[in-house]
Amino acid sequence: MFITTQVPQDSQILQLVPILAHAGQILLEEYQHYCTGREFNIDEKADRSPVTQADLRVNQYLMQQLAEITPDIPVLSEESDHSRRHEWDVCWMLDPLDGTREFIHERDEFTINLSMIQNHQTVFAVIVVPTEQVMYMGYLTELPYKYSFSEKSWERYCKYKDADNDAIQVGLSHSSKNLRYQRYIEYIEQENPVIRREAGSAYKFCMMLEGEIDIYPRFHPTSEWDTSAGQGLLESIGGGLVSLDGLPFTYNQRATVLNDGFIAFRDQEIQPLALDALSSINLQD
Repeated sequence: MFITTQVPQDSQILQLVPILAHAGQILLEEYQHYCTGREFNIDEKADRSPVTQADLRVNQYLMQQLAEITPDIPVLSEESDHSRRHEWDVCWMLDPLDGTREFIHERDEFTINLSMIQNHQTVFAVIVVPTEQVMYMGYLTELPYKYSFSEKSWERYCKYKDADNDAIQVGLSHSSKNLRYQRYIEYIEQENPVIRREAGSAYKFCMMLEGEIDIYPRFHPTSEWDTSAGQGLLESIGGGLVSLDGLPFTYNQRATVLNDGFIAFRDQEIQPLALDALSSINLQD
């Protein structure tokens, strides 16, 4: 949960907040424009994934702003050239519209993901939810903040446990229909009631911060910019995100920016169950 707090005095946070709030407003305007049925450009990238005018507009704005405030830090963005990325010890990682398919299907579960990568680890992370006009942000070594840019109010994460709820909340993508997800949930259901929560994009990481998802399994690929910010925020509250081999993801290190599947968990108490369920279905494969 998050509780009301004072405005943070960290210069990087204060510098980024108005920039990211404006980026969120740009994306929200594009979404409203699209949903009214007006002319809207959607193209297809080389990997056959969609890219819209909203992706490109937000990307252009944030690339310009980040270049102004941190000119010595390159940006590894989904929508820009990053062919020299292995030369970078420190970089921003950006997804200007995570959940493009959610956007196209007029589901409001899309986000802006921004993180700072240092020595292949997320050290600072932000997820903006334009339709809710909030952002979650913070450093790996500190509890994260939640900022409402409509109300201009600040909250900070507070650890708690709902003693009255023994159900395990499992987060799933709208496309999570294959048999491995069902077997994963069936393992958990042997000992615990399960609540399934479907949502798109990195929005599921925000739901984890809000206590609405305990475990988020993902058995189909993502890209580094899809997971970096969410992993950093989860690690800052004592949770985590690990590969199907049980190791935390590292960033801007591998030959490809593609991730394999992963298991994300909200805290260390739920981690053993999350990984036991994974081990169980691995034995069945």
